[in-house]
Amino acid sequence: MGLALGIAQGQSKRQPPAEHEGVSVVSLGELRPSSLKIQLGLEGYTMQMREVKVEPGGAIKEHSHATRPGLVKTVSGSWVEVRGTKEIRYPATKKAALVEDENTVHWLYNDGSEPAVAIVCGLAKSF
Repeated sequence: MGLALGIAQGQSKRQPPAEHEGVSVVSLGELRPSSLKIQLGLEGYTMQMREVKVEPGGAIKEHSHATRPGLVKTVSGSWVEVRGTKEIRYPATKKAALVEDENTVHWLYNDGSEPAVAIVCGLAKSF
């Protein structure tokens, strides 16, 4: 079933951290709010592309995407997404993105022996 697709599903065995642990973020590019307004009529948002790295044993704290849609593609290593009590593994070999829609409340952790690296593209409110 899911294992043939490189997805492991199960019950979460870890608790979400209060803060990010072993996480680094590098900005790869950004579309300014003025560009999104001109091109799409979308005001008050920016589009960002970032590289997110989670070190072995590290974790991204629980957060919501109610107002921040995004797409995540693991490019090296593997990490586990936790939504409620369900876990889904996202290895670099998986040919699909992790979709962060309006219903997404999740946290992620790296239980592997190498850094998990992903390219993250999403919309965020501009300030």
